[in-house]
Amino acid sequence: MQLWVGLGNPGPNHARQRHNIGFMALDTIALRHRFSPWRSRFKGSVAEGVIDGHRVLALKPLTYMNDSGESVQPAASFYRIPPDSITAFHDELDLAPGKVRIKRGGGAAGHNGLRSMDRHLGTAEYWRVRLGIGHPGAKERVLGHVLGDFAKVDLDWLLPLLDGLAEAAPLLAAGQREACMTKIALLTQDSR
Repeated sequence: MQLWVGLGNPGPNHARQRHNIGFMALDTIALRHRFSPWRSRFKGSVAEGVIDGHRVLALKPLTYMNDSGESVQPAASFYRIPPDSITAFHDELDLAPGKVRIKRGGGAAGHNGLRSMDRHLGTAEYWRVRLGIGHPGAKERVLGHVLGDFAKVDLDWLLPLLDGLAEAAPLLAAGQREACMTKIALLTQDSR
């Protein structure tokens, strides 16, 4: 079983914020691949599904971003899921809007959700699907940017990105991460 974690903040007031793109990604994947209904478990919302023969547990921590690891660690422990079978979907300031990069391990780069996961899992060696939201240009504007809602114009790249991610999810589930990134890039090339 794989554990796919969408990072975000709970509640309707956070639903459309850039910081919640991880929740949006999992919602789109779960809907497209007909996962079970979301239910409360592990201080979060979980849904289970099978993508091309690969069992996936989707988890949206409801602990707020800074404490995401408090939800991820118990889920990983309960199902005995090793770090290399965990994938976190999160917003990435250092990527242009709509760009996707998948990598294993690395630093948290100031992302409090990743920092919490690192601390609770005792390792940073899990996979990350980095979803570009762009940088506002100045460090003092970062907080307002990530906690700001996507603008209407952002939907031109956001919706194709989420749809492309759901379409390419079978490649991700199969461990074909380079092919997954390539497919998403091809599916979204006209929207950026």
